[in-house]
Amino acid sequence: MKNSLLIFAISLLSTCYAQKDVNVQRSYGARGYDLVMYQSNVAKKGKRKFIALHQGVKYKFTSETTKTKFLANPMKYLPKYGGWCAYAMALNGSKVKINPKTFQIHNGELYLFYNAFFNNTLEIWIEDGEDLMRKKADEEWEKVISL
Repeated sequence: MKNSLLIFAISLLSTCYAQKDVNVQRSYGARGYDLVMYQSNVAKKGKRKFIALHQGVKYKFTSETTKTKFLANPMKYLPKYGGWCAYAMALNGSKVKINPKTFQIHNGELYLFYNAFFNNTLEIWIEDGEDLMRKKADEEWEKVISL
């Protein structure tokens, strides 16, 4: 019994730790959009019957096939910066929610962006120079996850 409680406590703590830097909106990472589909340059909402859990975060997928691909290699599909807006991360390390339909795939990596109220941060990201913005965002993300 004590071992079961200890295992439960450890798994609960690791879940909380894993989730602290991941953008979970509407109970799912990437707002429930299929992370594997993004690699085909398609933003498609996942279905409740195809859910995978990775480091305490639930993700939805459009099919058993995409769910299986994700589970085989999650790091290949997870969005940069915990799924927070890449532009806001580059700007000042802010954790800003995203619009899952506004994204960019660069060198196989998924970048998500805020896009609402006439403010499409993907467009600004491109205007400001993507390579420079990626470098800044990487630096800011290191600060965020070290806190």
